[in-house]
Formats: sequence, C-alpha cells, structure tokens
Amino acid sequence: MTGLSAKPGRVRLGILVLVTLATMLNYLDRSVMGVAKPAMVEELAISPATMGFIFSAFSWTYALAQIPGGAVLDKLGVRLTYAASLVLWSVATLAHGLMTNVAGLFSARLALGLAEAPCYPSNSRILNSWFPQNERARATGVYSVGQYVGLGFMLPVLAWIVTNWGWRELFYIVGGIGVVYGIVWWLLYRDPHEHARVGQAELDLIAAGGGSTCKQTPVPFTFENIGKLLSKRQIAGASIGQFCSNSTLVFFLTWFPSYLAEERGMTFIKSGFAASLPYIAASVGVLLGGFVSDRIIRATGNATLGRKLPIIVGLLMTSTMIAANYVESNTLVIAIMSVAFFGQGMCNLGWTLISDVAPKSMVGLTGGVFNLCANLAGIVTPIVIGFVVQSTGSFYGALAYVGALGLVGVAAYVFIVGPVERVEI
Repeated sequence: MTGLSAKPGRVRLGILVLVTLATMLNYLDRSVMGVAKPAMVEELAISPATMGFIFSAFSWTYALAQIPGGAVLDKLGVRLTYAASLVLWSVATLAHGLMTNVAGLFSARLALGLAEAPCYPSNSRILNSWFPQNERARATGVYSVGQYVGLGFMLPVLAWIVTNWGWRELFYIVGGIGVVYGIVWWLLYRDPHEHARVGQAELDLIAAGGGSTCKQTPVPFTFENIGKLLSKRQIAGASIGQFCSNSTLVFFLTWFPSYLAEERGMTFIKSGFAASLPYIAASVGVLLGGFVSDRIIRATGNATLGRKLPIIVGLLMTSTMIAANYVESNTLVIAIMSVAFFGQGMCNLGWTLISDVAPKSMVGLTGGVFNLCANLAGIVTPIVIGFVVQSTGSFYGALAYVGALGLVGVAAYVFIVGPVERVEI
C-alpha cells in the first residue's frame, strides 16, 4: 500500500484536458468571423479596409487588457477568473449575430477581446502550478493544439452552417457552447493545493520540477514592476519574437479564408479538406515543438537550447509564406501555407519559455505583459493587410509583410533573449 501511495498520480492530465477545451473555444470564438466574413460583408456591404479594422478591434481591447487581466488573475486566482472570462467572451460571441451594422460588429469585437484577455495568462499560471518543467512544453503543445483544432477540423462544419443556416446562426451556436463550458470549468477546476484528488506524491513531483503547488502571495500591481519585467532580456526578447510569430497566426485566423477565396478562387465548400491542411499542420507543429523541446532538455539538461532552438526553426518556417506569391498552383500554395503555419505552431513554445523565466510571484503579470506585446500583432496585422488589399487589389504585399516579420523574430531570439532561466525581481 505504501508503494502504491508513493506513485505520483495523473490528476494534472485531467486539468490539461480542461485547459485544452477552453483554449479551443477561445480561438474558435475569435476566429469564426473569418469564416462568416464573405456572407457577412455581402449582407452589410463592408469594404476590405473597414473589415481590417473590424478584425483588429478584438486585439485593441485584448492587448490593452492583458496587464490588468494578469493583475486580476494574481488577485482572484485561476478558477474564478477563467470561469467569468469564458462566460463573458461567449456572450460577446453570441452578440455578433445580433449586429446589423459596422459599429455593432466593431463593438462586439471590442467586448470579445476584453473578455478573452485573461485566458493565456491563466494558462501560463496553470502550467506553472500543475506541471514540472520537463513536462511543460508538451503540456503547452497539447493545449495550444486547441487554437488550431477548432478551425482546422471544424472548417467544413462551420462553412456548412453559414451556407445552410446563415452567418448569424454560426455566432449563436459557438457562443452558446462557450457559456455552458464556463459553468463546467467552475465546477471542475481547482488549484493543486485545493484539489481533493491530487496526492502528495504528485505534488512533490510537480514541486521538484519547479512547479508552484502552494498558494503564492501575489505582488501588488505597479507600473514599476512592469518596467522591471521588460528590463529583463528574456522577457523583452521573447515578447518581440511572439509579436512576430503572432502576425502569422493572426493572418490565418482573419484574412486567410479571404485570401483563398479572393486571390486563389478557393472557397471552403469547394476546396473541402485541403483548406483545413494548414491548420492541421499547425496542430502538428505545436505538438512536435513541445516534444522536441522536452527531449532536448532531458538529453542535454540545457533549457536554453531546448526552448529557443524549436522557436527559431519555427520562425524561419513562417517566413516561407512569401513563396506563395511566386507559384500558380493552388496545391503548392496550400503546401507552402502548411509549412508556414506548421512553423508558427512550433512558436507556441514561447508560452512555455515565459512560464520558465517568469518570477513565481508575478506569473500572471508576466503573462499579461508578454501577451500584450504579442497581441499588438492582432491590432497591426489585420489593418495592414486590409489597406494593402484595398490599395493594390492583391495579397502580394501582405504575405511579404508577414513573412519578413518571421525573420525579425529569429533575430530577437538569437540576439536578445539570452539564457532561459527564472528571473528574480
């Protein structure tokens, strides 16, 4: 009996399932507008430049609320913050279907961004609390798959809903599912020190690997602490790199469906499974990046090599998107886009890196600062692409812009980030 009780449990895997489903809904809610966009702009007569602003509105509030959201997370804890965020962002998604003009859609996107802001800082806190360092990259890979699976595997279904029921009904359905899941989260999630089913052996395993299994005393929010965090090269460099990789993600979540339909003549109904391939490739990239990272750390004991190398390779792969400008075959375009999005999936390891280097008393605030910088891409990228498409009638410059940022991200990780080690404030 003693031997059995000494074996670490696997309660943390159940927690990972909860986080993965929440992340899938998070990205599904913010990206279904890309699927609804063709029918929506036809009904409401929206220009490409205006649509760029509507797409970007989400990130205005999402980015600005990252630091306050991280502070709220440190104050209220994961369970309450995440449950409230889930319900509120799902209501905002549902509200999209009620809108009849540009101002209404813009307001709904603002509300959605505000409500979703605590999600990724919460995910970072959960991984820091529930997983030892040598499991965090794989855990990040698993939950991050949710942000691609929601669209990648469901694109034909989502397109079918729009075609047969209408774009408004798409928002109603997705929003309603999220409200229900917010209640499920509240009922099931607990931190390690509060969870009735977690045993001491599992708590010891997590703590030995650098996890925070005990309740942390939060550091009061101050702008001085933000400045201290950004003065650390690990946090500043990783934030720049994440901005660059996020630009690729934002393109796929907003303008990619329009690129296929308008530039390549490929609708989701006509192209079917092929249009889903880049999203599926990104899912594989997320999982492979986490697997490779943890394997490198176990083999070498070098967290710097294990975390940075897959991200740098991923950023180089995102830059290959530019090649789509020079091929005629739609099959080759899908292949190129799959390589680029695969690389972006590997870059999700940035969240593991930031959980490795964040001060234990400021994990939420660090995640907020990191996500603020990363999601400035969500403001800039849709607007840049919208104006490029409207002024040139082509996505040529848009792909060049997104691809070039991949190379900027490589430079940030090579020259700025430095050693991957927990910083002290």
